[in-house]
Amino acid sequence: MSIGAAVRRVRAYGGQFLLLAVLTLVVTLLVSGVPRLVNRLAEQGLRAQLTSEPAARRDLSYTSAGRNLSTTSVTGSARDKFDTLAEQMPPAVRAAVAERWYNVDAMPGRVIGPDLKARNLLVDLGLRAMPGVQEAGTLVEGTWPNETFVPDRPMEVALDADVARKLNLRAGSHLQIGHATRTGITDAAPLVVVGLFRPADRADGVWDGLPPLLRVTEPLGDGEPFVAVGVVAGVTMDKRAAAGWPVRFGWRYRLGVDNIDSRRLNELIDGLQRMQRSTPPDVELTQGVDVPLRAFAAEADAARTLLAVIAAGVLATLAGLVVLAATLAVRRRRAEFALLRARGGGTTAGARRSLAESLLVVPLAAALGWWLGTLVPGPPDPTVPYAAAATLLVTLALPLATLAVPAGGGARSDLIRARPSARRLTAEVSLLLLAGLAAVLLRRRGLTLGEVDPLLVSVPVLLAVAAAVLALRAYPWPLRLISRLAARTRGSVTFLGTARAGRSAVAAPLVVVVLAIGTAAFCAVVSAGVEASRDRAAERLVPADALIRGERFAPDTADELTRLPGVRAATPVLEERGQRLATDDLGTDARIAEAAVLLVDGPGLTAMTEKSGVEVRVPAALRTARAEPGPLPAIVSPAVAADLTRARLDRSAFISVQGQRYEFRVAGTAESFPLLPATTGRFVILPWQALPARNTTPVPTSLLVAGDRIDAEALRQAGDQGQERYQRTGAVTGRERPIGVTVDTRADVRQALGDGGANGVLAFGFVAGAAGGTVLGLLAIAFTVLAGARARGQVLSRLRTLGLSRRQWRGLLLVELTPLVGVSVLTGALVGAVLPLLLNPVLGLSAFTSGIPVRVAFEPGLVAAVLALGAVALGFAVAVEALNNRRLRLGEVLRLGEES
Repeated sequence: MSIGAAVRRVRAYGGQFLLLAVLTLVVTLLVSGVPRLVNRLAEQGLRAQLTSEPAARRDLSYTSAGRNLSTTSVTGSARDKFDTLAEQMPPAVRAAVAERWYNVDAMPGRVIGPDLKARNLLVDLGLRAMPGVQEAGTLVEGTWPNETFVPDRPMEVALDADVARKLNLRAGSHLQIGHATRTGITDAAPLVVVGLFRPADRADGVWDGLPPLLRVTEPLGDGEPFVAVGVVAGVTMDKRAAAGWPVRFGWRYRLGVDNIDSRRLNELIDGLQRMQRSTPPDVELTQGVDVPLRAFAAEADAARTLLAVIAAGVLATLAGLVVLAATLAVRRRRAEFALLRARGGGTTAGARRSLAESLLVVPLAAALGWWLGTLVPGPPDPTVPYAAAATLLVTLALPLATLAVPAGGGARSDLIRARPSARRLTAEVSLLLLAGLAAVLLRRRGLTLGEVDPLLVSVPVLLAVAAAVLALRAYPWPLRLISRLAARTRGSVTFLGTARAGRSAVAAPLVVVVLAIGTAAFCAVVSAGVEASRDRAAERLVPADALIRGERFAPDTADELTRLPGVRAATPVLEERGQRLATDDLGTDARIAEAAVLLVDGPGLTAMTEKSGVEVRVPAALRTARAEPGPLPAIVSPAVAADLTRARLDRSAFISVQGQRYEFRVAGTAESFPLLPATTGRFVILPWQALPARNTTPVPTSLLVAGDRIDAEALRQAGDQGQERYQRTGAVTGRERPIGVTVDTRADVRQALGDGGANGVLAFGFVAGAAGGTVLGLLAIAFTVLAGARARGQVLSRLRTLGLSRRQWRGLLLVELTPLVGVSVLTGALVGAVLPLLLNPVLGLSAFTSGIPVRVAFEPGLVAAVLALGAVALGFAVAVEALNNRRLRLGEVLRLGEES
């Protein structure tokens, strides 16, 4: 048992130990490197998602209610509160804060002066004390407001240069500020513009406070003022507050993109919730960062759960390959261990020898694999215990295989007993029952996404092993029948090949092949299901080639759109949220929860989907509705239908649309409807073409467009013009300008669903699982071939001696290996196709499809992929067998005997 002897044996069997070392290296590399890569992809996705949002979306904004203060220093109070609020934040939130600002605002007051009067401008000016403004801005004229208080000196203010130019102000402009009245202003105080500045970086968060400091707020209507904000010194604000002018505090804390750890999102979200609940009574907290964080966390949890399933399949396959490698190594050294026992060695003598050899190879390979994994960029996970456990198990694989070697060596091992032992049957039946029970428990119990659930990772492995056991029991019987039929025909190739295939003992190798191919097929099927569900989600959100959303469009906007190049058709849509249902035309409340109302032109929407090639079915009640007396046929959500039935209003109810009430009846229900988000659980869909005539007709709030090579900018301009025409020709006109329209094309929506967020992690899981499963499956097939190579070599040697030609030899090899490879590949593909049907409800993949449930269906391409993989696997198996026979030289195999 000396180290030197162990080293010599390792060198003598270098190929076998090299294979074991490579498998160990791969296992520890995956355990160490894959979590780092996944964390890096998750961080990249999180940064991309947060960066795509407005920077102000990451602000935690505290404000105080406007009130009169008589404190000697309001800026000092704001500074003290600024630090206190930061200290009260939960640790996870405080660690994510990258920038922070505070300011004190005096409520806008009416300003008058010669420069404003020259252009007849009506202006309200707010005053803001904001530390750090001198570092963030650059003076272009004048000076900054003086921080030293001088009695009887006018208040000094600095304005953004663009704001000043728009208001016809300059450095040195003298103004009066006070409360606006019908005859002028009261409590007037002198004010002078002492400087004009420009921001050093307009994207700097210091400028994001509201009301905006770098632009003028336009009037909301006729006779309304422009609103601007100027910068004053802290002492000026103290003076203004002491005079009784209402002031407002503002504290903003911006979360940094690089400060948010994707692995601790739940802690951050919980911290934001606690802040929302424990906000001090004298301040108000406004934040919206939890919305994108929750969306990303849902995607990341679903992706990590799916990765756990894929990793279980890959690691189980690698474990099977380790077992096969150890078994092959021990099988080649069976005579050595038998001789060791014959010379007086104990039962564990061979195992101790194998353990010494494993300790020389496996730990070093494991350490190398772990080190290579640490080179993968990305934050690490605490995976050292898993790597240590894997190293220990691989180290013990060879000694345990040695203990399993039978004492004798003359029995043939290439035959399967016609009647397996009761022990084996019991084990196999128990395995099948355990797999079925685990699958049922997983479906009934569900799981917590984002966590490695032992039941979740064990179910795919158990089902794959159970399917392999069934295949092992089933596939020899038809082969034996074919062999009997082939015995009656001329030629020996088919008979001998099927006979040997029906008697081959390949239990462990076939299980490993099924695991590997099942993992690859699972990834392919789920990936195809997610892609198809994303297509449906895009069609639901935009059931045409483009969707224009706005406030209200002129009725002729759809006709104007059809005149644009490439536009074939356009149809109007009207959507209003939060409408109350009534029992009569007078508006008597039905005491039913609010619902969204959607008006669609049934025939127009049907034609639109056909011209756009969208697979969206419009209910017949909406397509065939006509203008006639009585309630309108409506499609409602199940929740609304249940409420109406309970209130006995399913035959007649009323809902308001743009100020007009329309009577409707329930003509059908739908779980969801195009144009509405998947989360909308309460809605009423009315047919536009069947609306009764009224004094005022509804106008669209959205427009669907069908066409080829649509110019989104042209659609945007046409939509803006349609809104402006409505504003000019509507019953109520004013100076308020409508918000610009948004144009979403179906192609852009589909691309957005597949980009950003945790999609990088999901794509990595699919690619790595499919590629890894395929490669490991081919490697397992190679082990399967090598497991019976010695016996096949002896048979082929005898048959070649009896006159078997080289062509017949290749045919015999092909016939013998085809059933084995075909059964293993088909069984693995079947397992991979069934697993998504079982696991899909608990994986939470709808987070990647805008809430649309992922449907896993049969894909014709999977059949072609399985056939191609089977052909490749068969060619690979034949090539491995041919190379092995060439290395062994069949004549020597025959001369050396059974156990050579």
